[in-house]
Amino acid sequence: MHIANDPLAAIAAAVGPQALVTDPAELRYYSHDVYSGGETALAVLRPNNKEELARGIAAATKAGVAIIPRGGGMSYTGGYLAPSKQALLVDTAAMNRVLEINETDMTVTVEAGCTWDQLQRTLKPKGLRALAWGTLSGINATVGGGMSQNGIFWGASGGTVVNAAISFEVVLADGTLVKTGSDFFRTFGPDITGLFAADCGALGVKATITLQLVREGAAFAYGSFSFPEAEGYFKAMSAVSREGLASECFGFDPNLQAQRMKRESLTKDAQSLVNMMKAQGSAWKALKEGAKVVAAGRSFLDDAHFSLHVIAEGRHQSAVDADMKAVEAIAVQFGGHGVENTIPKILRANPFPPVNSMVGPEGERWVPVHGFLPHSRLVEGWNRIQAMFAEHATAITDNGVTTGALLCAVNRSTCLIEPVFYWPDELQDIHRRSVESAHLAKLKQFPANESARALVKQLRTSLIGIFRELGATHLQVGRAYPLKQASDPRAWELLQAVKRAVDPNNLMNPGSLGL
Repeated sequence: MHIANDPLAAIAAAVGPQALVTDPAELRYYSHDVYSGGETALAVLRPNNKEELARGIAAATKAGVAIIPRGGGMSYTGGYLAPSKQALLVDTAAMNRVLEINETDMTVTVEAGCTWDQLQRTLKPKGLRALAWGTLSGINATVGGGMSQNGIFWGASGGTVVNAAISFEVVLADGTLVKTGSDFFRTFGPDITGLFAADCGALGVKATITLQLVREGAAFAYGSFSFPEAEGYFKAMSAVSREGLASECFGFDPNLQAQRMKRESLTKDAQSLVNMMKAQGSAWKALKEGAKVVAAGRSFLDDAHFSLHVIAEGRHQSAVDADMKAVEAIAVQFGGHGVENTIPKILRANPFPPVNSMVGPEGERWVPVHGFLPHSRLVEGWNRIQAMFAEHATAITDNGVTTGALLCAVNRSTCLIEPVFYWPDELQDIHRRSVESAHLAKLKQFPANESARALVKQLRTSLIGIFRELGATHLQVGRAYPLKQASDPRAWELLQAVKRAVDPNNLMNPGSLGL
């Protein structure tokens, strides 16, 4: 593809110089995701609306410049890292409006740069939320990024966040703006919305998104349980998931539980406590529940092994209480016992906390890797992962690397295993800008640690290989997970054909998805 003599001038002429960021320090910041770095892009495009977004993309690709879409910057699989300097990174943060809330048809339309936190705060006074309503990093993570990368957490009982989408407006490589689906129903013929969902920006850049709405729960019940063994934990989580008893069902292995409990006490966050108390619905209940949280402090999980945290949500308190009783019976059946349910209460009342956990409790670097597995393969997958860690135990200890795992039910057939790594290493600008300044000031400042970093890379690669052998699937495919190897060859050819049709010069996030 021919590169224009001055591509930046051509792009500036299309959108105006005020829409472009060229400051070297800012470009270095944008060249790094939570885990690794890429080439420094030519510039960052910050459009104010979909028309400006379309003009900027058209001018860039006409000049031979690649387009690299970036959401809120919270990903760690290379999805928005430029493969060359001849790239325009797209930041839709200024396109953050909630365009329409349709309470009759139960839909909401937002611009791609709207964060999950902003959307939730806008909908909550109306008693509404999106069907799947965001990831834990939703204070920064955007709806557009979620639709491109996919994600889970809030609303996980209904699957991943892309399940909530009805339609998109997508800008293709030539600047064409394409509308998928209808305003109220996703599939009329082949699912074109689904084609652009979880595409990691390889097929186009999301401009607007229309999502399904549901009524916010009026009644809640919370449960936390400790399990001595992994097998009992997974059997319990799978049973709760299969029965559809919980809106959220997640937990931690002993190592990650220990890491989380090293952080500041949950009760030290006064706002979290106040919000949790308000969420209980009555002043008397708020006082009782608040007293329980204060009394529990951090000690309630000191002896926990695997911890499972469950939230039941519905219209009637008697119904959700009955569901939680059923959850308790399942936990006991598989060797668990109840502990103080502080964690699900605080999280549900404060669904999008500051992203301080993107670094370790002492200031270590952090990165996850994950796989979705069916219930039938969870124990096998867990045992394979632990065997790999045991094989590298000496190197892990010598390099100061700590491991753990987040475990989460996704739907009636699937659960997530997400191993995480902490290691002593220098932080990047993305960490320093994302973590709260008061929290950052309390953390250690580690020097660069190439040895530990190389070990974490090796271990992540091994884990991805184990997940592939087990037939796992993944979110945030980016440039990290082997989509081609996991695909039927004819399906992969079909995806390549779609890519050629919408992006014939391979300028839309080249290399993402392995395309």
